[in-house]
Amino acid sequence: MPDIDRFPLIEISGRPFERGLMYGEAAAERIARSVQIYAAATRPMGKSGRLEQTLGEVHDLIIKFDPDYVDEMKGIAQGAGVTYEEILLINARTEIVGLTRRPTAAPADECTSVAVLPERSADGKYIQGQNWDNRVACADTVVILKVRLPDGFRLLTFVEAGGLARYGMNANGICLNANGLESDRDYLQTGVPLSLIRRKALEQRHFTPALQIIVGTPKTCSCNILLGTQEGFAVNIECAPDESFVAYPENGATVHANHWINGAALAKLKDTGLSTMTDSVMRQWRMKQLVDNAGAKIGTEQLKACFADTFDSPYSLCRPERHNSFGDLVATTASIIMRPQDGVMEVARTPYKAADYVPYTI
Repeated sequence: MPDIDRFPLIEISGRPFERGLMYGEAAAERIARSVQIYAAATRPMGKSGRLEQTLGEVHDLIIKFDPDYVDEMKGIAQGAGVTYEEILLINARTEIVGLTRRPTAAPADECTSVAVLPERSADGKYIQGQNWDNRVACADTVVILKVRLPDGFRLLTFVEAGGLARYGMNANGICLNANGLESDRDYLQTGVPLSLIRRKALEQRHFTPALQIIVGTPKTCSCNILLGTQEGFAVNIECAPDESFVAYPENGATVHANHWINGAALAKLKDTGLSTMTDSVMRQWRMKQLVDNAGAKIGTEQLKACFADTFDSPYSLCRPERHNSFGDLVATTASIIMRPQDGVMEVARTPYKAADYVPYTI
């Protein structure tokens, strides 16, 4: 398979700054591309002076949340030959791009996530994954990052170069995916960047502490996080900046796209994302239909077929290139499937072209 069809694997270990330095040196070219993408996306904030102020506020929150992350990001910056602020922007890009584009609604990453519990899985093993719909340019910035912490604990994350985490799993079989959400509570406070909340959750050895990190950490904007464990449980946590709501699996599986589905959430807040992520309604229905119709048991290959579905293209589960309302060229940039009991994450780059999954092991 040509190199262009796979994302590079980068392995790092040691103390936070040492890990960051290794990461920055290994991914310097891709980090430079990430910097270009998000510097362009936040240029209006930079011209107004708000970007520097916001990054300062985020830095102060991260120091309180986990100062090791600051050291790791400083190591990345030194290794890649960029500034710490540029690495901080990559890690807070969801929040800061959203702030840049307000008051106009800003479409979040449009993703569709699935978890299949052991009782529904063809081989009796837990499966979790998602399609990641984002800027086409990000296909050239993603890396697969394998992190070994000082005590030997390992995690594997799919992430834009320069970021500490996005989606992934750890050596104890905790899996994490995410879907953009929007609500009328967004951007009323400054919280810890979602990327660092996800990293902290992936560092947990057990499901409940990971859940506590997700639920208990103040956020800037809304997000759904699909959290699962190889022991056989998963839950969608629909997070507003100041409150979280839960959606449980049904019939051995759970699906989430980009709109709120918990009834209590819908009674308490306004879903402001449907005006720009309207296709979420169809994707939620379509993926649930495909999973429900897959039979009593569903395997990895069947799940790959679900992620490759093109019903209502170009607004489909697997979408080709098209421009969004902000002029960004977007598509299904990647598809990720994790089998934690086997220690394997399979990732397909630009699956709308060809769904060739490459295995990465933890």
